[in-house]
Amino acid sequence: MPVLVIADGEVIDESLDIMLWALRRNDPEQWLTPDADSLQGVLALIARFDSHFKQHLDRYKYPGRFAGADSQASRTAACLDLELLESRLARTAHLAGEGVSLADMAIAPFVRQFANVDAAWFASQSWAAVQRWLTTIVASERFERIMRQVPVWVPGTRGVSFPVR
Repeated sequence: MPVLVIADGEVIDESLDIMLWALRRNDPEQWLTPDADSLQGVLALIARFDSHFKQHLDRYKYPGRFAGADSQASRTAACLDLELLESRLARTAHLAGEGVSLADMAIAPFVRQFANVDAAWFASQSWAAVQRWLTTIVASERFERIMRQVPVWVPGTRGVSFPVR
């Protein structure tokens, strides 16, 4: 779970809020102004994945952590969201147009987790556009840098400063 402490002491502890904070200061690839969707549309799509999809992802991936969780029912429910992505990605290379946007970088880690629960099953699904999109993002140098593992912060220590080199 990332946490950003700004020089004035403000703490931002939600991943999306950290992304928005950074992009509002420097957005060289116009992730906040995608070509096929408004920022509000992008934020609504991210919210759906941060709530509906994530809820079902957690119950699919970790059914033992949730009383009465049905892994298969949760997988089926999450698939509804993947169908939405498939529909979007059948028209454009990325979720909000031809270029990468905030939507892609905020949603791809959730879809990657879902795909990794049962990679063979995921690969056998008829989501050609989702699979192409996910493969492109995960194989990118950008994603490898973003997902770089850093040591877990220990209270009383300085922690990791970014960018990590």
